[in-house]
Amino acid sequence: MNLFMAEEAGRLAREVDDVFLFILLVALFFFIITQGALIYFAVRYRRKSQGEEADTPYITGNRALEIVWVVIPSILLLAIFAYGYVVFRDIRTPPSGATEINVTARQWLFAFNYPDGRSEINQVHLQVGKAVKFIMTSSDVIHGFYLPEFRLKQDILPGSYNYLWVQPDRPGRFDIFCTQYCGTGHSTMRAVMIVMNEQEYREWAAGKEEKGEAEPLWEKGKELAEKSGCMACHSADGSPKIGPTWKGLFGSQVIFTDGTSAKADEQYLKDYIITPNIKVIKGFQPVMPSFKGMLKDDDITAIISYIKTLK
Repeated sequence: MNLFMAEEAGRLAREVDDVFLFILLVALFFFIITQGALIYFAVRYRRKSQGEEADTPYITGNRALEIVWVVIPSILLLAIFAYGYVVFRDIRTPPSGATEINVTARQWLFAFNYPDGRSEINQVHLQVGKAVKFIMTSSDVIHGFYLPEFRLKQDILPGSYNYLWVQPDRPGRFDIFCTQYCGTGHSTMRAVMIVMNEQEYREWAAGKEEKGEAEPLWEKGKELAEKSGCMACHSADGSPKIGPTWKGLFGSQVIFTDGTSAKADEQYLKDYIITPNIKVIKGFQPVMPSFKGMLKDDDITAIISYIKTLK
């Protein structure tokens, strides 16, 4: 039971807490040493009363002490950096096979879109022990996505994709807060993460399927790609066309005509759809039209979901 923060609900939360505890203990150790020495010297070498001979010694430098005082804190600072980096790397590296849920933040709500096309407003359902990657964007202003029990927080920016991942290890209801002032309704912008055990989650998912809700997001993306004319220039099976094939594109390293390269992640694909000819992929001509204003953010997200399926 954590006495100072919300109770932990996942492995990452414990890792973050351990980093803070390590830093706290290091700081407490040096606080006791420095303040203890300060009090000791203040008492030991205090001003004497008149008539009493002062016994304050003449103090000169001590090179060995100065070296120790510099080297030990430096080593501890490097240890804090290394420990923090390891935890940061874990936070930013979702496990392979994690379920992807798209999150759209807007004044003043969170919209969650599941891979099978279902959607929810201000609530999301997860299964205990299953990793989930939230891919987030904003349709208006900067928002925040904060899970106190998981020690995770990520800004959500308009026109950009950010992500974080969670793997809850106990069932429960966990609040999601917006941590960026986003207007007059900011204080009411809250959602809830509902974590269920395997049986409860299956029953919930089966109930949603019986309602016959929206088609899977990738299927919607496929329809949009065909309707928007994308498949006239891009193939889904690896065959050559005017533009690069979409098969195996997501997650690959693309090389541009100027010799630079980039990873084809969500942000790259969105930028390429909106402003395609700023950097051209090697071997192709700058002939792709911009779809800025023609496709909504939700449409682009759906098309990217379709590209992800073409492995």
